[in-house]
Amino acid sequence: MSGPAGAEATSTIQLTIDGHDVRVPKGTTILTAARDLGIDIPTLCHHDTLSVAASCRLCVVEVEGRPNLVPSCATDCAEGMVLHTESEPVVEARRLILDLLLSDHPLACITCEQAGDCALQEYCYRYGIEGSSYTGDKRDLPIESDNPMIERDMNKCILCGKCVRVCQEVQVTNAIDFTERGFESQIAGSFDHPLDTSFCRFCGQCVDVCPTGALVNKQLKGVRTWDRTKVRTTCPFCGVGCNFDLNVANGKIIGVTAAYDAPVNQGSLCVKGRFHTDLITSADRITTPLIKRNGVFEEATWDEALDRVAERLMEIQAEHGADSVGVLSSARCTNEENYLLQRLTRAGLNTNSIDHCART
Repeated sequence: MSGPAGAEATSTIQLTIDGHDVRVPKGTTILTAARDLGIDIPTLCHHDTLSVAASCRLCVVEVEGRPNLVPSCATDCAEGMVLHTESEPVVEARRLILDLLLSDHPLACITCEQAGDCALQEYCYRYGIEGSSYTGDKRDLPIESDNPMIERDMNKCILCGKCVRVCQEVQVTNAIDFTERGFESQIAGSFDHPLDTSFCRFCGQCVDVCPTGALVNKQLKGVRTWDRTKVRTTCPFCGVGCNFDLNVANGKIIGVTAAYDAPVNQGSLCVKGRFHTDLITSADRITTPLIKRNGVFEEATWDEALDRVAERLMEIQAEHGADSVGVLSSARCTNEENYLLQRLTRAGLNTNSIDHCART
């Protein structure tokens, strides 16, 4: 077969998902194909920005003709495939997995910070799992809250590995990893030490991808997710232009959450962008222009301040020449702002004495 029709036939695959005939590009996973149809297959270890782990097995589906259920996140669609995402064997398998996860998970949803935004809680509600039918030992690990930004409660960890992968693959920090084996397995820092700046950047990416309350942004503690309003904005700390959502409650900004649909950063943030919202209400913040009169700074309007700067620059240049004035730009400005500043310096002030720190 030749021509456009033939090209389409060789580059796409026809399959049936829950009775819906669909054609998808070769290499498309079952999970992606189902979600494109609006079918929600539950996952705990999967994230679109991370490599495929297929460890939680909650996303299993039934494929006609195959003896076993297959993980939809790690299985590519095949020509003529007929699959079911909510058949009886699939639901039974998911209920068993959730039952096993709850066998060593605190049922403290009433007081958990992640209540209402916890994937494990959501799926247990979806499949009617109220508790575990299994008895046995339960972990009783200390809560790590040594730093002002991240709280780690490994008793709530389901070992999905998303925090480890985002630290390794996105931030390329490798600050945490799996330790021990079997029942003793957990996610830990170097030599089991608490998180600190000697090996962790405190970017908070691990908190953002955690599906339970094992990792919590301490700034957001005490305010339920449904009591927050999210406002999309651009980070002011540098010129990259990362987008994130300000979380607002009772008229105050309480913290930041990532925006994975942001075109520039696609959910990634640094420690300043995620955790330094405290500068907004800092008592040391200058919120109005200041002009020094008789050795004392006094509040002024923007027009007064800008006129004063222009007058002094012109006076200095008139007395000492154009190169008596120099300009320092900042990496916190956008590229466009830096361009305008260098044009002002070269064309307006008639000097090439402009430099840039290239860091914050």
